[in-house]
Amino acid sequence: MFFDTFWALVFGFALSGVIQAFVTRNQMKTLLGTHKPAAVARASFFGAVSSSCSYAASALAKSIFTKGADFTASMIFMFASTNLVVELGIVLWILIGWQFALAEFVGGAIMILLLWLILPRVIPAPLASKARGVRYLDMATDVVNTPWRAKLRKRTSWKSAAGYTIGDFTMMRFELIIGFVVAGLVSALIPTSWWRALFLTGHGFWSSLENAIIGPFIAFISFVCSVGNVPLAAALWHGGISFGGTISFIFADLLSLPLVLIYFKYYGRAIALRLVVVFWMVMSAAGLITEGIYRLLKLSPAREVMAMGTSHVGLNRTTILDAAALLICVLLGWLYFSKGEASDEFAKDLVCGMQVRTADAPATYIYKSTTYYFCMPGCKEEFEKDPAKFIEA
Repeated sequence: MFFDTFWALVFGFALSGVIQAFVTRNQMKTLLGTHKPAAVARASFFGAVSSSCSYAASALAKSIFTKGADFTASMIFMFASTNLVVELGIVLWILIGWQFALAEFVGGAIMILLLWLILPRVIPAPLASKARGVRYLDMATDVVNTPWRAKLRKRTSWKSAAGYTIGDFTMMRFELIIGFVVAGLVSALIPTSWWRALFLTGHGFWSSLENAIIGPFIAFISFVCSVGNVPLAAALWHGGISFGGTISFIFADLLSLPLVLIYFKYYGRAIALRLVVVFWMVMSAAGLITEGIYRLLKLSPAREVMAMGTSHVGLNRTTILDAAALLICVLLGWLYFSKGEASDEFAKDLVCGMQVRTADAPATYIYKSTTYYFCMPGCKEEFEKDPAKFIEA
């Protein structure tokens, strides 16, 4: 499975890194001050072209919300960041078929619509404003926005793009490894009869409903998020879960237990509980509705055709694409580690390895007169326990 998807992961991470290097967070938050349709469309677009890491997406959403963005728009940005990204669609297409890749975007649009309709009513503005906390300084501390055409001609811009690409992969490496290993173990060790007992089948709509509800629960207990849950989704589909249940599971990367705990820390108990209930409902509903649309249009995938397969090393398309991806990795590594003019615009999170923009980093910490920047408060708290450990490393 990793051999099949290596080129897609490299391409997706590289594209995300380029976008993040050329679009500032301040530009995003100034366009997301409301949850009107235009702002929701912009939140969806910015999310789709940003980092696909669920942890980074949650921290980024919290950051732009704290700096003045609307709460609903911030949550929509977070959903789009993990469910409408290119690498997710490509990996889905490779492992379980084009129907699932298309469903990612169809169901993602349904989730965004449902969030837009539900969240402002479940979490009204007065309640959200209490969770905003002290707002960061805005333009006074932000960098001067350089036109993107000028950035294209600067080597430092491409070096920053390489930094984002490598940083995103570094932050997600454990999720990706766990996702592939768990998927392999699930496929090899758990018999089909066990899955059939877990997933209700043969009862029409009620089977689809049960599968769509249980999908997010599996995501909650599996600790796998973002692109890392696609291999496990392939294993679940092969094991018997319905099409809608598979889609709901893929969407539920934002409901893994570690992220739920982060919501409690970011927004407090009252909002976090509401978010969990709304997210679960929206993810299950989106999977169920997408399955219904596919049945109506007769696009539902045939399980015997969609069973997982793997490619082998040889003179074939996958090998050629993987070789090209390896060359891209070499180029990214050369840009990242090469000497040259250093940019004060970016810094490295010493805990997780992710690159962050210094002007709008979600968390900072001053140690021995030096300011360190972090992608989320959790990394800052880990750094505070033993700064010397991370600095030496």
